[in-house]
Amino acid sequence: MNRTKRPSLKRAQSVSSLLKEMLGKPGFGEQITRHQAWLVWDKIVGKQIAARARPLRLRKGVLEVAVDHPVWMQQLQMMKPQILAKIRDEVPSADITDLYLRKTSQVAAPVSAVPTPDKSRPLEGIELSDNEQFRIDELVKDITDPGLQHELRRFFILQSKLSKKRHS
Repeated sequence: MNRTKRPSLKRAQSVSSLLKEMLGKPGFGEQITRHQAWLVWDKIVGKQIAARARPLRLRKGVLEVAVDHPVWMQQLQMMKPQILAKIRDEVPSADITDLYLRKTSQVAAPVSAVPTPDKSRPLEGIELSDNEQFRIDELVKDITDPGLQHELRRFFILQSKLSKKRHS
């Protein structure tokens, strides 16, 4: 394509502005609430099952779960009522009505196995101004779930520190 006919590229948006835009959309809070089943999955089913079965997606109240072996699929099929009851107890607003078990060759790592950031990283020495802290607090103030609010605040803080480090 000729250079003169190609449209100019827009400047990339920061992650914080994209998240703010997403979080402001109607119904987004409901989606986050429904997907909290991912966060409590390991607690609900236990470590042994969590290593063999992971939530994949949620559609119209049906939680699709990837299972790595037919024997585990059969076990989960028998445990379906208990799992659904536990999900309702832990995340009542998720409105999950059924589980759909899907055989997969490999199951993703449990959420708890995701490494946490190392505290000795150079970003830990970067301080944010009161104005930057206030801006982050404004971004997360409308999130009602304390755990999600904490994680998003942590994310925005790290993003701001990274941006500050790049510009210094």
